[in-house]
Amino acid sequence: MPSFSPIVGFNLSTVLFTLTNTLLILFMYKKFMHDKVCAMLEKRRELIAADLNSAEQAKLSAEEKEKQYSNLLAGSREEAERIVTAATVNATLKEREIISGANQEAARILEKANENIELEKKRVVNEIKNQISELVIMTASAVAEKEISEKDNSELIDSFLVKI
Repeated sequence: MPSFSPIVGFNLSTVLFTLTNTLLILFMYKKFMHDKVCAMLEKRRELIAADLNSAEQAKLSAEEKEKQYSNLLAGSREEAERIVTAATVNATLKEREIISGANQEAARILEKANENIELEKKRVVNEIKNQISELVIMTASAVAEKEISEKDNSELIDSFLVKI
């Protein structure tokens, strides 16, 4: 039968030595380093907590500013719409005012032109009356100078009509 030799052996002195070393290391850690490591870990925890609080505050501040900017943007849009509406109303009023003024000016010019036409008509009528009067006087003087027969009367009327 084959014999077995254990791959792993159990040596009591090695176990006790390892256990003693481990306890010694734990004791030294506890005595010399545990407080410093705990203090360092506490500082690190406080630093992380402070960073988290700061990040939360920054997030809240950013959200508040975003709300403010959104409100400002909405207010700006409303203001822009109000300005555009006011400008449109002003432009419409100005347009009506200009058109009204132009219509009044055109009416005034038309009235003045009509007055000028009437005055010119009266002047021309007066001129024609004066010319007719002169022709009548000339005809009357021509008639007075000679005795008129029916034929001469007809010729005088025809010549008078031609001159008119």
